[in-house]
Amino acid sequence: MNLKTLAIVAATILFSGTGFAQTSPSIKDDFKPSTFNQPGQEYPQVNSQGYARFRIVAPLAQSVVVSLGLGGTSGGTVLSKGADSVWTGTTKGPMEEGFHYYHVTVDGGVFNDPGALNFYGSTRWESGIEIPAHDQDFYALKDVPHGHVHQILFPSKSTNTSRRAFVYTPPGYEKNNSKRYPVLYLQHGWGEDETAWSNQGRANLIMDNLIAEGKTKPFIIVMTYGMTNVVRPRAGGLRSFDIKPFQTVLLDELMPYVDATFRTIPNQANRAMAGLSMGGFETHTITLARPDVFSHYALLSGGTYKPEEIKDKSKVKLIFLSTGQFENPDGISKATEALKTAGFNAVSYVSPNTRHEFQTWRRSLHVLAPLLFKD
Repeated sequence: MNLKTLAIVAATILFSGTGFAQTSPSIKDDFKPSTFNQPGQEYPQVNSQGYARFRIVAPLAQSVVVSLGLGGTSGGTVLSKGADSVWTGTTKGPMEEGFHYYHVTVDGGVFNDPGALNFYGSTRWESGIEIPAHDQDFYALKDVPHGHVHQILFPSKSTNTSRRAFVYTPPGYEKNNSKRYPVLYLQHGWGEDETAWSNQGRANLIMDNLIAEGKTKPFIIVMTYGMTNVVRPRAGGLRSFDIKPFQTVLLDELMPYVDATFRTIPNQANRAMAGLSMGGFETHTITLARPDVFSHYALLSGGTYKPEEIKDKSKVKLIFLSTGQFENPDGISKATEALKTAGFNAVSYVSPNTRHEFQTWRRSLHVLAPLLFKD
């Protein structure tokens, strides 16, 4: 899938969805604060059916609308002004499980909800709300040994600046000073940054829980900003994105720094690259261009591989393709079968009842991790 096609597909999925499931005839009054609220804040709230309720204090406003979904183009929930000059409202239907971005429009001005935590998405810091999922246990914070997410600053001569990355090291990394680990380079999507996989994606908790259950081999995860712009790009600029400068940052600057700073196994057999959406495009392009660097490839809602694109099959240990049920499951299935027929170790995953959103990618990482770096 080329960059232009990916941009069109992603935009269609991200900005046309309503973010709501089927409307329920009655709403249960069992609302509780969202788990992503600011400390001590009661709103926004979520009930057991997945409805969301908002409360905004804006006594002089004439109109208050909550816009849910990446970019906030899902039509919006119009809030009503009460006798106390406080605006409240509930979504028309239950929302789909998982994480959602949103913002508040007050008399035409766009603001974040003071009651909610903020997350970088839509090329800006947006409010976030979590709709409890039936399978949320796999990314829950549990009483298990935890790894650490380190913030690092690495020198980048190609961009003439210091750049930031986050590095997850698994539980026990600090206690055994001789053990070395494989590495997964994990990329975010368009409009997000290097904080996305830890904050929205819960990648560290997914790994902690899998390792505690003995379901995955411990490995390091590196998450960095997938663009080379000094100024964060505006939405809609994906079509003009040139991947070559980022490829230089990743392969020639970040990777040597990580190998020198952390106890990695610095060879192709023990390196993987994966990414969601735009990060999948980056993964696709870089892994094909440099098969000597990575042996495990994963595209999460980020296109597919064709067998003829891969020149040396012996260098590829795994190709993982995933998507949400309401994205492109048929395309993923067909591409995986074609890869298998050509002799590749290819695995596909379709996330039930999800779209181009973090619940799809959380589940995808949960399925992918145990497949990586098998002996």
